[in-house]
Amino acid sequence: MDHRLRRVSMLLLGAVLLGTVGLSVGSWYGGRGVTPPTYDQARKVAAEVLPDEVPYDSNQVVNGSRFDVNFAADDFGSGQVDFWYHDRADCALSEQLRRSTAKQGWQGLRRVPGYLCDGWRAERDGLTVTLNHSASGSTLTVAPAVPNGFLAVTVAGALLGAAAGATLFWLVARQRPPVPLLVGTLVTVGLLPGVAVTWMMTTKLLTEPVWPVWPALAPLLVPLWLVLLAVAVYVRPRRQTQTDSAIGSPGMDAEAGAKAVVASPSGTRMTVTLALVCGLTPFVVAAALILLFLRAQPARAASEPVVPGPKDATVSTTSDTYWAATD
Repeated sequence: MDHRLRRVSMLLLGAVLLGTVGLSVGSWYGGRGVTPPTYDQARKVAAEVLPDEVPYDSNQVVNGSRFDVNFAADDFGSGQVDFWYHDRADCALSEQLRRSTAKQGWQGLRRVPGYLCDGWRAERDGLTVTLNHSASGSTLTVAPAVPNGFLAVTVAGALLGAAAGATLFWLVARQRPPVPLLVGTLVTVGLLPGVAVTWMMTTKLLTEPVWPVWPALAPLLVPLWLVLLAVAVYVRPRRQTQTDSAIGSPGMDAEAGAKAVVASPSGTRMTVTLALVCGLTPFVVAAALILLFLRAQPARAASEPVVPGPKDATVSTTSDTYWAATD
């Protein structure tokens, strides 16, 4: 019974770990080929959803980023145009946008939690408009909508990854000890930081790209994987040698040989090594969270108050004729 329980546990562990990796790969592949809006398109949309307001600043993002990881020009989540209204949060804009989008036929209208009051998000013609409120003002963002097939590809990637992980870990579980314990521990520790951070984005797993988590954690994960590889090389040969010698001893069956190996110095070294690796896991995950938090912080101006974004003289204006080109 215990043997079956270990195999099922290994199968589920592999499905969760590699399924999360597959989910990230699917979110990257499913978001390819997006066409960001031009500045003129975004300006017309802003004038449509907030016709009574004139932004005091704007900025076009050609290649966006998340967790300090740059998107490609055609990646979902990359290009967008931001418009800033007022120098503080104006909750009246939320009601204005809600009425305008409903009247203009925008779909998928839903609330966006924000500072002091909630914003709104709506979608139409392959574009989304999102109104957010913060201490520095209200921001309207015009960006590409979720591409067709994004959800299907993301889910397919997760299912394929889970199937591959379950199969690989099932094959590992069929090996004789200590292979299942060694592989399961090292792979779990190596993938757990990225998996944990990915699943912390539970509200965005199927609606936004989550793959930037992995390249953002690369400075931490790559050295960790190298260390775990060295641990595997250090532990495995000694254990295998002791196992072979124990089993091959005259008058000793396989079960007795395995028991003798467990009590051997090599078995003790492996137990201590794996215990140390498991004990370091919480610290590695905490370091991953701190690293990701620091990389996600936006660049801020040296002076106060904080300016919402860099002003682009070619696309920004403060005159009353800001929307004249749209007429």
